[in-house]
Amino acid sequence: MATRKIWRAERVVLPDGEKPAAIAVEDGTVVGILEKDAPWEADEEVIVPDDQALMPGLIDIHVHVNEPGRTEWEGYETATRAAAAGGFTTLVDMPLNSSPCTTSLENLELKKEAARGKLSMDVGFWGGVIPGNIQELRPMWEAGVFGFKCFLGDSGLDEYPYVDRPTLLAAMKEIASFGGLLIIHAEDASVLDSAPGCDGRSYEAFMNSHPAEAENASVDFVVEAVRQTGCRAHILHLGSAGAVDSIRRAKAEGLPLTVETAPHYLTFDAEEIPDGATEYKCCPPLRGHANRIGLWKALQEGVIDLVASDHSPSTAELKHLDTGDFGAAWGGISSVQLGFSAVWTEGRKLGASLSDVARWQGSNPAAVVGLAGKGSIEVGAAADLIAVAPDETFVVDKDKLFHKNPVSPYHGRELAGVVKATWLAGEPVEPHGPARGREITRDNK
Repeated sequence: MATRKIWRAERVVLPDGEKPAAIAVEDGTVVGILEKDAPWEADEEVIVPDDQALMPGLIDIHVHVNEPGRTEWEGYETATRAAAAGGFTTLVDMPLNSSPCTTSLENLELKKEAARGKLSMDVGFWGGVIPGNIQELRPMWEAGVFGFKCFLGDSGLDEYPYVDRPTLLAAMKEIASFGGLLIIHAEDASVLDSAPGCDGRSYEAFMNSHPAEAENASVDFVVEAVRQTGCRAHILHLGSAGAVDSIRRAKAEGLPLTVETAPHYLTFDAEEIPDGATEYKCCPPLRGHANRIGLWKALQEGVIDLVASDHSPSTAELKHLDTGDFGAAWGGISSVQLGFSAVWTEGRKLGASLSDVARWQGSNPAAVVGLAGKGSIEVGAAADLIAVAPDETFVVDKDKLFHKNPVSPYHGRELAGVVKATWLAGEPVEPHGPARGREITRDNK
């Protein structure tokens, strides 16, 4: 028997902007967008308080869940609970830092098996490109991965080596042959190799060990490679505003290139990071205030397409918080639970609306990876919904986050935008409730 529900709210974030509306849902799918007080026979009615807004469930396409193999770092149960608590109803899991990495069809099946029965939200998977695995790409694509990740410099893991330029071009030609997508950690190995080393507590020394030119040069090469091969490419976690002009020109040329940045690049200025504060270590590094504002401008102009967390957790021990040694510490920031609030906090200072955030963290990620019926509230879409209090603030307490390890550069920071409720296909997602999520593939099949 069909289940019929309706949500009524004074503020509903729709593709064409905010307005009062009622969202009619049948069996987990939106079947009508009505006037707020329109009559509609339903089994359940949800009234969203006037100080809250109803938004589409958000999508994070860059999450390191680390299961199987490194579940002391994170895992599907904790990662998906954290994401749902932060307003995300869909994520796509990176091919590392799990062990084994998802660089073959066999390893993809191991990843899927590890996820079964543990998902609080819908989860898809990326495959990986490393030297010597080009023959694995098409089988993984046919098995439903959303695309393939590669590094152009050291990944930090011996089992996930970076690809050189000839290997990258060969992989792009193969991926283009079946219409796939390549996603790229764009830091050039030769620039990194010639940069000064980094040992010790100095944040400036760490930042200089990953100069912005490593990103800028890498992006320039990716643009040329896309031009040569026609392969769709997506630049991950852009941290250098110096690469924006190259990206802008590539898009004006009509090249199939998209770009993301991460909440931490939009939140933190290098000038505020104390020496020894290894919780801030990520690659590419966080840079100065002017660079951060440059990234915001590119996001608001649409040169940067979307925001994804690059949730890259580890144990507290691997962060070397006791010594503050940036050279030894693992590089990665855990933020899947805080991505919406972090972007909204800084974005509204610069004139962004909830509609902008829904585009950057909802409909645009869905479009980039090919997720039909996700990321926006419209007839025919899944009733993945969140209620948020945009003006309510909270102070981040790392010990109260659902991430497995309590390490966060956001600890003690006041953020705006509190997620009050999350629904997946019309059903509530509770922090310790049933695992309602499912494995998904392209086109949400």
